[in-house]
Amino acid sequence: MLQERIEPAWIDAFDTVLRRCALQPGDTVAILCETQSRPILFELARLSAARLGAQSFTLTLPSAFATSEPVTRSTGASEAVAQMAPVIAALASSTLVIDCTVEGLMHAPELPAILKGNGTTQPRIVYVSNEHPEALARLLPDDATEARVKEHVKRMRAAKAMRVTSSAGTDLSISLQGAVVGGNWGSTARPGTLTHWPGGLVLAFPAAGSVNGQLVLAEGDVNLTFKRYIERPITLIIEDDFVTRIEGAGVDAELLRSYFSAWGDKESYAVSHVGYGLNHAARWDSMALYDKRDFNGTELRAFAGNFLYSTGANEVAGRHTRGHFDWPMRGCTVELDGHTVVNAGEVVA
Repeated sequence: MLQERIEPAWIDAFDTVLRRCALQPGDTVAILCETQSRPILFELARLSAARLGAQSFTLTLPSAFATSEPVTRSTGASEAVAQMAPVIAALASSTLVIDCTVEGLMHAPELPAILKGNGTTQPRIVYVSNEHPEALARLLPDDATEARVKEHVKRMRAAKAMRVTSSAGTDLSISLQGAVVGGNWGSTARPGTLTHWPGGLVLAFPAAGSVNGQLVLAEGDVNLTFKRYIERPITLIIEDDFVTRIEGAGVDAELLRSYFSAWGDKESYAVSHVGYGLNHAARWDSMALYDKRDFNGTELRAFAGNFLYSTGANEVAGRHTRGHFDWPMRGCTVELDGHTVVNAGEVVA
């Protein structure tokens, strides 16, 4: 395990991100933590905000633990805020919220109220993914990634359909009509928005009944919920958004069946979001070089050319569940209205 102590290069990395979030001297920064947060991340955030002349305060909330459900990972929905009105008010009154919670506020129910602001101030939020600082420093936002993501967001928003195929056997048809499309490049300067660092991907949350076909998780694809490279192929049959069959032998398929069924919830089998990575600095092989506790996996969601398929909650489709899978897949071809944007795992310029 890498040591977690303050390093000058890591403060510099936070400086870079906060500057790209347009932090100015005298701005108010709320650093949101929970008792299970990685201490070095909020310390780096605090030091960086001070170096840039901002006023900061830290909120440390109790982490929430559920004893009546399976182990929960990769939800993107921290439960630490727990609808506490004073906490929401404090965050909504800040210029910038640095979110150092374990899962982040991306899908948390309190997010709209926080981003709405207090009538005078409207915050922006940067979720610092629960990674080791070494990984964050390697994956700083930059102008090229921002431009690339914005261009692909425009392409996806203009498209009516996505098709995804691969030599391993994937063949998915995805309607984008009624979908909510967004992108992330690792920083935001616009009030009322949220970003996550690392960034570099474009996603769509499809409307209900939009996804049909076959998804083949091939050797070397990634089960990020388990932080595990897949070693034996798994075929998922998807009908009207829902995984209806899981075909395959070996421990990868057995783990998938076991975790899906543990929720006892049909909604956990349905699509959450689909998209692809656009960050050329991110690496598929990086997970092999970190201990599980050091690694959250945002890098693998963003590596250029991966197709990202996720199951779980999807507010656009009116589905809510705590069960969630993220599968970054290699070697896929992604088409938008028949135009190829990713060709066999390579982003098309």
